[in-house]
Amino acid sequence: MFTTLHLGMAVSRPQQSCEPISLRFIRPHIGTERWHGLACDPVNTDNWFAHNFPADRDMLVAYFCAEFGLASDIPIYSGGLGILAGDHLKAASDLGVPLVAVGLFYAEGYFQQDIDGGRQLETYLRRTGADIGAELVTDRDGAPLRVTVAMPTGAVRAAVWRLAVGSVPLLLIDANIPENKPEDRAITARLYGGGRTTRIRQELLLGIGGLRALEATGITPTVFHLNEGHSVFLQLERLRALQAAGRSPQDALAQVRRSSVFTTHTPVPAGNEVFTDELASEYLRDAATELGISVPELLDMGKISGEAGFGLTPLALRTAARANGVSRLHGEIARTMWHGLWPERDVAHVPIGSVTNGVHVPTWLEPEIARLAREAGVRLDRPHEEQFGRAAGIDDKALWLAHRANVARLVELANRRGAIAGVHPRLDPDALTIGFSRRFATYKRAGLLFRDPDRLARLLNAAGAPVQVIIAGKAHPADEDGKDLIGMITDFATDPRMAGRVVFVPNYDMAVGARILQGSDIWLNTPRLPMEASGTSGMKAAINGALNLSILDGWWAEGYDPTIGWAIGGGDMFDDAAMQDIRDHASLLSLLEEEVVPRFFARDTNGVPRAWTSMMRHSIARVGEEFSASRMVGEYAEDLYLPAHREDTAD
Repeated sequence: MFTTLHLGMAVSRPQQSCEPISLRFIRPHIGTERWHGLACDPVNTDNWFAHNFPADRDMLVAYFCAEFGLASDIPIYSGGLGILAGDHLKAASDLGVPLVAVGLFYAEGYFQQDIDGGRQLETYLRRTGADIGAELVTDRDGAPLRVTVAMPTGAVRAAVWRLAVGSVPLLLIDANIPENKPEDRAITARLYGGGRTTRIRQELLLGIGGLRALEATGITPTVFHLNEGHSVFLQLERLRALQAAGRSPQDALAQVRRSSVFTTHTPVPAGNEVFTDELASEYLRDAATELGISVPELLDMGKISGEAGFGLTPLALRTAARANGVSRLHGEIARTMWHGLWPERDVAHVPIGSVTNGVHVPTWLEPEIARLAREAGVRLDRPHEEQFGRAAGIDDKALWLAHRANVARLVELANRRGAIAGVHPRLDPDALTIGFSRRFATYKRAGLLFRDPDRLARLLNAAGAPVQVIIAGKAHPADEDGKDLIGMITDFATDPRMAGRVVFVPNYDMAVGARILQGSDIWLNTPRLPMEASGTSGMKAAINGALNLSILDGWWAEGYDPTIGWAIGGGDMFDDAAMQDIRDHASLLSLLEEEVVPRFFARDTNGVPRAWTSMMRHSIARVGEEFSASRMVGEYAEDLYLPAHREDTAD
């Protein structure tokens, strides 16, 4: 059945307390061209992909992810995975890479955060797809399109919303429709909400429902990109459909594998979804029957020998011929972590590569810094030809003044929103400002800086060289340890020793995160090595002139250079976590006291810290050149998408 999309008015946005993230990519306009039946924005043929791969215009990548960070008031994201996915779509649009995205629409999204007595409180706001500027996909008769997914408790139906991210259509599956039972309508209520049953139901709806939405709208992808394992059930649906069409099980698996790309995003075990055999058996029994195998045989596809539970990552790795981590170091860790799937191979030959993450520069670059970069010769209007290295030629004084203005805006925000228990911050726009904003997962060690409060207080209050710390982040509602960390930091914010120089800014989102990374002098990143797969917030800060002070993990393990930042701990790794914390804390404080603070306050006769601004210029140039989303998506296209497309279509 051929369907059309009825699209409406431009997106209306509520007032924000911070400047909104760039929304120029969120455009629900109907176009004149179609990708395999789906109306989308007019495709610009003057782009990188069209110029370089004219013979592959029939390629279409279906990009599945559980969350997408597009703008702060489109709350279908929680953290780095979603922000990365949003940047991926925007860069694909910039470059002209043919791509359609599939996710879930969460009526209550991710939570709004309040702090009361040092404790995180969560509230949820209900929205419809129309509230975020999306439009319902309709069939040719004008009725809302429905897709159906069988569950043990009965069939679940879902609507499909469509949001245009430039030339990339994003389809969002929504179970909150009147035809469903209340418990089924709640499947897509909250991002990563509910218990284990809700999670497996969400992931079935994403994978199977998402694939059926593509089919119902006449879309025929040639490549499937599973961005993390949440959507892996689409692989079982593809196998079922191919076998139903007469392919042998072996041929069906071969076709699914060669046309699939899988990206793993975390070396943290809890980040790799695992279900009990009992729950997986309940929800996959029908799939096993349709595939002509037993339930234990199907469960084995999600297992490593000797381990309990049904894992989505092993299933994805078994059904995708191309897999990657999100930094060089993460690729190495992933090969070790999943070696059990290929016990006959050396670890070095485990078939998991790496594509280092990047950030969508137009979204995250502060306008005045962008103007200075353009004046230095950077081509922000030509993705993949930006020549960001020219940013090294930005004038020191102009850069310093632009950045101080960004610091002042951040200080105003933090002073206004960071009051806790009647204690008001006393931040200074001329102080050395340390920023830290991210999810409050415990491995990120938000509390590392605070291990010696007296020493930290002396650093913050040094005469003539003041330092201040601005922190934001959310702990998952079920993560009590993460909530305790937030409580600890808010306690420090009210500690008289800190003299109002530590501030926790509540309700972290894309807009708050952007303000902090654009207005920080130092970007602090303290994960426990080697648990940070990438860490793109440091890239965003760097292109805005912040200098990274980070553990040599994730992207910083390959991006670090002493001319653009500092490395905490020198890459040393200890089996004893307590010893790791002690050593890393000592390194962090020593770097601040002996190198960072003195360099920041060493000024010339014009009040400009020339050694510091030299590092800023080279940080903007180096990170903008090597860690943009344009570079990342270009690598995916050349190294993974096109080989998968050509191999599959040659069959």
